Formats: sequence, C-alpha cells, structure tokens
Amino acid sequence: MKIVVIGGTGLIGSQVVTTLKAAGHEVLAASPNTGVNAVTGEGLGEALKGATVVVDVANSPSFADEAAMDFFVRAGRNLAAAEKDAGVSHHVALSVVGTELLLDMGYFRAKLAQEELIASAGVPWTLVRATQFFEFVAAIAGAAIVDGVARVTSASIQPIASSDVALKVAEAALAPPLNGMVEIAGPERMPMVELVRRHFQGFRETHEVRTDDTAPYFGVVLGGPWLTPAGDAWLSERRYCDWLAAQPKRVA
Repeated sequence: MKIVVIGGTGLIGSQVVTTLKAAGHEVLAASPNTGVNAVTGEGLGEALKGATVVVDVANSPSFADEAAMDFFVRAGRNLAAAEKDAGVSHHVALSVVGTELLLDMGYFRAKLAQEELIASAGVPWTLVRATQFFEFVAAIAGAAIVDGVARVTSASIQPIASSDVALKVAEAALAPPLNGMVEIAGPERMPMVELVRRHFQGFRETHEVRTDDTAPYFGVVLGGPWLTPAGDAWLSERRYCDWLAAQPKRVA
C-alpha cells in the first residue's frame, strides 16, 4: 500500500515513515525539502498518485495567528482537492488534545479550522489528538521564565513521548477510517508547575519555579484540565522521568 506522509521529515513524520516502511509499505516522506509543499500545492498531485492513505503531521512554522491559520487552511484545502483527484481512501491527521478549549490562541483556532476542513472534505478520515510531547516541555519551561523566575500554572498536563505518538498515528494509517477522533496521552497526569520543575532538575538547570495560576500557557490562561483527555483515551506506558533520564545533559 502506498502511504504519503505530509511533514514526513519532521519529528513525528520521520518516525511514522520508519514505522510504516518497517511494516512493508511504500511510504513517501513529503515535505518542502523533498519537493512537496501542501501549502502551495507544489508537487502534491504527483506525490499522491497511487496513494491509498495520506497522513498529515505537518505543523505551521509560525505560531502567529494569521500565519498559522493561513498554513492549516491552505494546506487542508489543497490536500482535500488532491486526495479526491488521486482517489485517496483515508486521510489521517495529527491534532492537539483540548484544541476547542484553547481558542484564545490563534494557533488553536487554526488547528480547529484544520479539523473542521478534514471532517467536511468528503475523504474518509481519522483524527489523532495528542497531548504535549515530552520534547515540547523545554519550550513550555522556557516560555514561563519572566525576569529570571519561571511562573507556571498548576493546571494539569499529561505529556507523551513523540515515539508513542508516531506509533499511534502509524496504527491509525493502517486501520479503517473512523470518521472521528481518538485521543492519546502519556501515563502520568501532573500539575504543569511540577512538570517544569522536573524538566529543570533533569537537565541540571537552576531556575526558581513558582506556582502562578494566572500565568498563561502560550497566551492562554488555563481554566481547568484543558491539556488532558476528557474521556476515554489511549495511554502510553513511557513516563517523563524515564525519557528525561535518557536525554544528554549539559556538562558544567
């Protein structure tokens, strides 16, 4: 079976490609640096010829409101048109747990627009919504530092390893379309402030960390457990502390 992975050279996409190839499938890693650009449409029609499944794990290079909306809407429309022309029978996309609750940030408004385009495009689909990747915790911690102090909400977060996300996306690509979504998360739910403390300790960084429930998460003040699954979700087994222990540390 031919499977095209949009964003196939990125963090998640490269792992999805490896997993699907190991399962014996013909897999094309599609991204601008391989001549396929979903936003402009460049190379898209040729890439999708003969494809049964398209997996979209591409992410906007900018979190700015207009740029993110332009990226996801243009890519979504181009993919839908190209998939219909090519006779693609399953579109799989990666999104974020809690997207509809985080609309104070333009990025999440753009992700919701992407989800709505997928659901209305007329191509059978599956949406995989994941919590924040372990690899993203550094950005969360860094963004929390103001005047030398990390101010972080106690709202819950339930991060997951990118390798587990890639595995579930690959599984979705090989399964029948759901015409719906599945949520996935890590095994541990904890206050975000505790996660940030673990991050700094694990990487041997000395920063003061204070609990501040008015501190925004990338511009959004969290009103509850918005970053955790609300219902039945697939939970991975790999804990953040185990992942952290395996990461290279700075030499003093």
